[in-house]
Amino acid sequence: MSIVPDDRPRVLGPVVDDMTRCVHYRGPTDIIAIRFACCGEYYPCHRCHEETVKHAAQQWAAHERDRRAILCGACGHELTIAEYFAATACPRCSALFNERCALHREHYFQLDRS
Repeated sequence: MSIVPDDRPRVLGPVVDDMTRCVHYRGPTDIIAIRFACCGEYYPCHRCHEETVKHAAQQWAAHERDRRAILCGACGHELTIAEYFAATACPRCSALFNERCALHREHYFQLDRS
């Protein structure tokens, strides 16, 4: 059972449930949506964005880690990029996030290559 607030941001694209799962990623821990830097809209994944809009995705710049750009599908909490990078679960509701999402970060965020 999800605890979705009425004022939750909308999530666009082929979303399959109220926890932001989509046709591409719908496992038990696939419960985040990402606000895209290019349009300011939330999508469940880079593939949803690509299939839905007519513009190229842009990454969040490394200096924008303080921006609220991650939506927890379980409770509707918006995390900053820095909070999301440090989390394995939502800091508000403790719902687990898919650890494999880190493999796709370059689609959404400029990464530090140290």
